[in-house]
Amino acid sequence: MAAEGNIGGMKELKAGAVLNYAVILLNNLLGLLYMPYMLRMLGQSEYGLYSLVASVIAYLTVLDLGFTNAVIRYTAKFRAEGKVKEQYEMFGMFILIYSAISVIALVAGIVLYANVDSVFGANMTAAELARMKPMLLMLLFNLVVTFPLSVFSSIVIAYERFVFQKLLVLGRIILSTAVMIVLLKFGYKAMALVVVQTVFNIAQLAANWFFCRRKLKIKVIFGHFRFGFFKEVALYSFWILLNTLMDKVYWSTGQFVLGAVSGTAAIAVFSVAVRLEQMYMSFSTAISSVFLPKVTSMVANGEGDKAVSDLFVRTGRIQYCVLAFVLTGFIVFGRQFIALWAGPGYEEAYVISLIFFVPMTVPLVQNLGITILQAKGMMRFRSLMYVCVAALSLVLQIVLSKRFGVEGCALAVAAGLVLGQIIIMNIYYYKVQRIDIPGFWKEIFRMSLMPACLCALSCVVFRDMQLASVGRLLLAILAYCAVYLPLFWFTSMNASEKGLVREFFVKILRK
Repeated sequence: MAAEGNIGGMKELKAGAVLNYAVILLNNLLGLLYMPYMLRMLGQSEYGLYSLVASVIAYLTVLDLGFTNAVIRYTAKFRAEGKVKEQYEMFGMFILIYSAISVIALVAGIVLYANVDSVFGANMTAAELARMKPMLLMLLFNLVVTFPLSVFSSIVIAYERFVFQKLLVLGRIILSTAVMIVLLKFGYKAMALVVVQTVFNIAQLAANWFFCRRKLKIKVIFGHFRFGFFKEVALYSFWILLNTLMDKVYWSTGQFVLGAVSGTAAIAVFSVAVRLEQMYMSFSTAISSVFLPKVTSMVANGEGDKAVSDLFVRTGRIQYCVLAFVLTGFIVFGRQFIALWAGPGYEEAYVISLIFFVPMTVPLVQNLGITILQAKGMMRFRSLMYVCVAALSLVLQIVLSKRFGVEGCALAVAAGLVLGQIIIMNIYYYKVQRIDIPGFWKEIFRMSLMPACLCALSCVVFRDMQLASVGRLLLAILAYCAVYLPLFWFTSMNASEKGLVREFFVKILRK
């Protein structure tokens, strides 16, 4: 029976992993296909308003305080220890905590609602402010309901019911997008999208609750609030909270700041660039996840610093193979792509995206370092440093946005990335973690010679070409690929990387 349970668990993990990649793929496809349609149907002002409201509410999600991860971790721990009653008491404790957080979020949201005119009135019209207020209330309601019910979503994950969870997410993405396309077609605007988002979110939360009650037979016990256990959970969640705060400052603050100093058009441009940045990041994170078991095993088994450092360099090279291709291609064709994809009024998003892409490439090719720190239990320095740098970046965003608009805001974000995730972390990896950072950069520099030269030459060649149609742009991109890929193969990739590519295609052909 135990063997059958293990086999069933492995099948659940494998199926869940496949569905997880399906969710990532679907989100990126929607970014490429649905988002241009939404931009055109909403218009720049309405999309900017929609993005602003979403970013404002995103700040209130910080009140989660990292407890979602804690619910998953401690549920899995109690299950492994056979402590059923402790689980149910913990669920009751977290529902009470989240209910209190919901009240705090509601009060904060109402205060913000009452001060919308004074915060954003200087750079927004009366009509925009009037449309913003009901959207703010609807998303606030969404958030207040989400906090206590999110416990059940975490329970489903902790019980490793990945297939149900991912199918639910896929269903929500597909159905909500289909409904929003129809509503936009009939002339509905941002408020309708907010309502759809709220309805489908509550439906997903209710489905998780029902699954926990009927399928998993979960019970909730109130009245056993253990303060000692809560202190342990709070300490665990604190470092997760710091990382969440950092992410919000980098990728959600810009819309808020621009809403106060520039207006909805600037917010729309910035939001498009942030969306492209998220898609760019996915090319790296999909690769690094493959190496998580290996590096965890290496650290746990006490392998030396050199072995870990060599893996860091090898993984960084593999990630750079992909990111160099995407980055140089975007430099050459990004302006034309955005013109066709987003439409008129978003031309500035090309420059903003490049301001994000270039510095972000470094932490993306070094993100195995995060896994190393997690495996060693040494996340404290990174978390504290990132929060300090993010706070400095926030101050710069406010100052530079007033002077230079959306480009100033982007430069402030980039400055934080350069200071924290490039300069400080590279010194830390080298001095404390004993990773061969000079050797890493020598490898990356050698790999960059051909892409840099071809990118510069291609910019000259394609500069005066009229790539104003999808067909012409695709032909130009294919021509670039036909030159780039073989040159990169022969000049930049080593034997190990070529072997990985051959192995990948051999597996596909065998299937």
